[in-house]
Amino acid sequence: MLRTFFILIVLIHGLIHLMGFVKAFQLAPIQQLTKEISKPAGAMWLLAALLFVVSVVLLLLKAGWWQVGLAAVVLSQVLIFTVWQDARFGTIANVILLIGVLVGFMQWRFERGYREDVRIGLERTKALPAGTISEADMAPLPEPVQRYLRYAGVLNKPKIRGMRVVIEGGLREKGKEWMPFRSEQYNFFDVPTRLFFLKATMKGLPVHGYHAYKDGRASMLIKLLSILPVARAEGPDMNKAETVTYFNDLCLMAPPALIDPRIQWEPIDGLSARAIFTHQGIAIHAILYFNEKGQLINFRSDDRYALSEKKQLPFWTPAQDYKNFNGYHIGSYGEARWEYPEGQFAYGTFNLKEVEYW
Repeated sequence: MLRTFFILIVLIHGLIHLMGFVKAFQLAPIQQLTKEISKPAGAMWLLAALLFVVSVVLLLLKAGWWQVGLAAVVLSQVLIFTVWQDARFGTIANVILLIGVLVGFMQWRFERGYREDVRIGLERTKALPAGTISEADMAPLPEPVQRYLRYAGVLNKPKIRGMRVVIEGGLREKGKEWMPFRSEQYNFFDVPTRLFFLKATMKGLPVHGYHAYKDGRASMLIKLLSILPVARAEGPDMNKAETVTYFNDLCLMAPPALIDPRIQWEPIDGLSARAIFTHQGIAIHAILYFNEKGQLINFRSDDRYALSEKKQLPFWTPAQDYKNFNGYHIGSYGEARWEYPEGQFAYGTFNLKEVEYW
């Protein structure tokens, strides 16, 4: 709602600038502007209007707009000063738009760190040899894990070095409302890395967050309007939690990456297996549950730290609605749940929108 209101202000304010163009070229009588406007100045009024319209288009496309918006505000204010008596109230709109530009700049600046980390990961992994997954690669795995990989379609396909995932869903804490979000993340498998950038809305205001897991160390920073920090975490508990999250991503969204010497497998029965994933001295444990089709339907780990509760809780991620993403069958819907003494609580829902592998 707030975003829609802001876009309307930008559009209306921009269109008002056409009055200066019309006045300068005598296309129609404009009684609101009493001072004469030259044709060169009229062209500037038209340019300001166009800059505001382009800003609206970029806002609707959710693309970077603050540079164009800043140029529009500066030009607009200069023009307002030339006809101050008639147009001075336009300064109020420009102040509102300048605040929006500042927020847009801070969002760009906050996301820039994520983009730089992604660039480094892509440059490193794109040049790595891939190889092909064979029967010999799968032979040491427990039978239900092998069946899952066959169902997913990894046999005789390249080993993947990384993936990009786009997710839409919701997040919440106990006793609070759902917060809708859209996220983009990159995972790199040579050196376990997970870069997760989230864009959400909380009470109508934009919230951005960056979770980074690199070299066995994790950090999380959530900012309201990309300016005010509302949550921050790092340290040993966070490192272990994100190691679980990274391994969970492999299991649910990157089946080919489960063929990895850093993973120790232990068979349990025909529909489940235990895994131990070790990286940078951190070993996490998980149990994977499968159905008769070979689909991975649930994942449990007791090694994940619940930040809101400040303690470790059993962590579950049921998955369903299997679909084909770029040649691999994986669950398109999942949930993240904490297990409390009174039962499980779903704090996250996840709908896969895009998955790319290389």
